[in-house]
Amino acid sequence: MIDFRNTNTLWSSILAETLQRLGLTTAVICPGSRSAPLTIAFAQNKKIETIPILDERSASFFALGIAKKSGFPTALICTSGTAAANFYPAIIEARESRIALLIFTADRPPELRDCHAGQAIDQVKIYGNYPNWQAELAIPSASRGMLDYLRQTVMYAWERSQFPTPGPVHLNIPFRDPLVPVPDIAVEALETQFNPEEFFAGLEPIFAGESSTPPSPPLLRGGEENTMHQWHKCSKGIIIAGVAQPQFAEKYCSAIGQISKSLNWPILAEGLSPVRNHAQLNPHLISTYDLILRNRELADKLTPEIAIQIGDLPTSKELRNWLNKTQPKRYIIDPSHHNFDPLHGQTIHLRTSVEHLATAISPQIPPLNKGKSTPVPPLSKGGLGGVQTSPSNEYLQLWRNTEIQVRQTIDQKIATINNIIEPKVSWLLSQILPPGTPIFIANSMPVRDVEFFWKPNNLEIKPFFNRGANGIDGTLSTALGVAHRNLSSILLTGDLTLLHDTNGFLIKNKFVGHLTILLINNNGGGIFEMLPVAKFDPPFEEFFATPQQMNFAHLCATYGVEHEVIEDWEQFKQKLNLLPNSGIRVLELQTDRRSDAKWRQDNLGKFAKGS
Repeated sequence: MIDFRNTNTLWSSILAETLQRLGLTTAVICPGSRSAPLTIAFAQNKKIETIPILDERSASFFALGIAKKSGFPTALICTSGTAAANFYPAIIEARESRIALLIFTADRPPELRDCHAGQAIDQVKIYGNYPNWQAELAIPSASRGMLDYLRQTVMYAWERSQFPTPGPVHLNIPFRDPLVPVPDIAVEALETQFNPEEFFAGLEPIFAGESSTPPSPPLLRGGEENTMHQWHKCSKGIIIAGVAQPQFAEKYCSAIGQISKSLNWPILAEGLSPVRNHAQLNPHLISTYDLILRNRELADKLTPEIAIQIGDLPTSKELRNWLNKTQPKRYIIDPSHHNFDPLHGQTIHLRTSVEHLATAISPQIPPLNKGKSTPVPPLSKGGLGGVQTSPSNEYLQLWRNTEIQVRQTIDQKIATINNIIEPKVSWLLSQILPPGTPIFIANSMPVRDVEFFWKPNNLEIKPFFNRGANGIDGTLSTALGVAHRNLSSILLTGDLTLLHDTNGFLIKNKFVGHLTILLINNNGGGIFEMLPVAKFDPPFEEFFATPQQMNFAHLCATYGVEHEVIEDWEQFKQKLNLLPNSGIRVLELQTDRRSDAKWRQDNLGKFAKGS
C-alpha cells in the first residue's frame, strides 16, 4: 500500500513496497521517533512480518538468525543516534559469516547535525568497511524523478546484500519533520496521478539460486583438466569440510561425498558442518581428526600431498598446526571473494561452489540420493558403524581404520560416565535429538566440544552458529531468530554467553516457535581453563574465568521462562525425546569447570593411542 498522507509516508511506503515486491518477508524494528515514517510503512505492509524489539543489539542478532535460517535478506530498522551503533556487532558477524542483512537507520537531516540538536551522531559510513555497500539517501521528496531514484536505489541495495557475496547493506535515511502521518494536501493530490502497477513494473523477486555458484564461474581458470588430473593421480589427498550452514544441506553433503568417492579421499568433517549429520552420503567420513592428529606418529604417517578445503577451516588448532607443518598443496573451494587461508600457505582459491565442483570432477557419477547409490548401509539412529566400502589405497585405509578405533575408544569411555560432565553433552546430543532439529551452538567451549565429540549420524540435524567473528554477543537472540517460525530448536550455550545476551528474552512475546536452551553452567568461562593463562592465578579466576554466581532459576522467573535443572542423563534424554512446539525453556546442567577441563586435558591426547 502506498501512503500519500505526506512526503515521509510516501517515501517510506515506496521503500517498503519495493522491498516486499523484491521478496522481503521479515523486518525487525526498534522503537524510536526519527524512524517513525519507516516503522509505520513496514507495519502497514501486510505481506511483511514486522517484529518490534526493544534492544537494538538483540534485535540485530535476531534479524541475523532469521536471515541465517531463511537464506534471504532480513530488514533491520532503528532511529537516529546510538541506536544505530548497537547494530554494529551483528553487522560485523553478518559480513564475516556472509549473511544478507538490510540495515535502515533513520537520521536527522543535514541542518540538524553537528549543532547539538540531540540524538544526532555521525551515521554516514558508521559501520566502516563492513557493509557490502552503503549510502545515504536523499532527503525525501514527492517528485516522480526522486521516487524513481528511491525505487532503483533500494533495488540495488537488495541485490548487493546477496551478490556477488551475501552480507550487510546499510542505507542511512534522513527525515525532516513531520515524522508522523500528518496530512499534506499537495502530496495527497498526487495519488490520482500515480499508477502503482506502472511504477513497479518489472520489479520481481530476486534471490540467490540453490547453490551460491556465480552464473558463469571461472572454475579452475584455465587449469581445469590439469588440476583434475593431479587430484585423480594423488593417493594421499584429503578433503576438509569446514564450518558451514548451507541452505541446501543435503545437496551440499552429496556433492562432498561425490568428490570423496571420485577421488577416494577421506573427508575430515568439522562438527559444525552438516556433513556429520548426513553420514550415509559420505562413506569416507573422518570425525576424530583433531584427536588423531594429537598422536604425532600417526600425524606424520597421515601427511597429505593435496588438501581440498571447502569453505572455512575447521575450528581445530591441531588441524591447523598440522596443515601448517606438512604444507600440502591446498585448494580452497568457495564462490565468494573472501580469503579463507589464515595459514597463508601455497593455496589456490577456486571461486566456485562445491556442488559445481562435484559435477566437474565426476560428471559420470550421478548425484547421491539419500540412502541410495552408495555402498554404505543405512545407519541405525544416531550411530555410525557398519561401513562396508573397500578403499583402494593404503592412505585412505589408515585414516578409516584409525577413525573406527578412536571413535570406539571415545564411545566406550564416554558411555560409562554417569556424572554430568560437559563433553558428554555434545556426544549424547548427536545421538538423541529428533531428526532434522536445528541446533545453535554457542562459541567458546561448546563449539570445541562439538568438534571433539559430535558423532556422525543420519539424523540430518541442522547446525547453526556465529563463527564469522567468533564472539559470544547476541547468542540467545540469534538462536531465537533461527528458531522463529522454524522447527522446534535447540541452543547449546555456556553460562557467560547466555548472561551476555539476557535481553534476548525480551523477544519472548513476539517469538513464534520453540527454543530449548541447554545451559552448561560451570560458573565462568570454561574456554579459559584450557588456555595457558589458567596457570596464573591471580588474576585468572577474577579477570578471565569471571564467575558470576547467577541463580538462573530466578533469572528465568523474571522473564517468565520455564527452567529446570538436569540431574542425570536419563532425565536429559527424556526432555529431548520430543521437543515442545512453543515457548522458551532452559534446561540447566551444572558442571565443574576445573574438573571438566582436567578431563579433557587427561583424555584428548590418549584417545588416538587407544586408551
